[in-house]
Amino acid sequence: MTTNNVAPIPEGFTNLIPYLTCKDADKAIEFYQSAFNAELLHRIPTADNRVMHASLRINGAILMLTDEVPEWHNFGPQALGGSPVGIHMYCDDVGASFAQAVAAGCELVMPLENTFWGERFGMLRDPFGHKWSLSMCVAIVTEDDMIRGAQAVDMAQACDAGSDN
Repeated sequence: MTTNNVAPIPEGFTNLIPYLTCKDADKAIEFYQSAFNAELLHRIPTADNRVMHASLRINGAILMLTDEVPEWHNFGPQALGGSPVGIHMYCDDVGASFAQAVAAGCELVMPLENTFWGERFGMLRDPFGHKWSLSMCVAIVTEDDMIRGAQAVDMAQACDAGSDN
């Protein structure tokens, strides 16, 4: 092991990275490759071949994940009955990215629509219980217009248009 001149953050990584716990992380890796064109950077297995740690690159960003392992007190959203944390991804072509994710098996939470904040935006839930929002900028909107829009919209109704979850 070399410890001289080691950068505090690995090359190509940022200092804030989502770290997901998934029931069957290997299936999650395959799913993210199919749904979001994820590139597997590395997978570190345990002695019994569970995923202790994996890193993926999706659309230029890093995502880390691990297997759900109760004996490590490590539980994913399905075991916990959901998660309040979501992942947001900007896309060059949100329509194509959204369609690819749905075709791969994501559940629709909120359909794609042009929003008051100037983005084409929609929400999905992956088969492992993680919520994803995908968007792309389509207009420049002032903060005042965003505030007026936020106060006028019924987000519950917008979400109900996609799913009862």
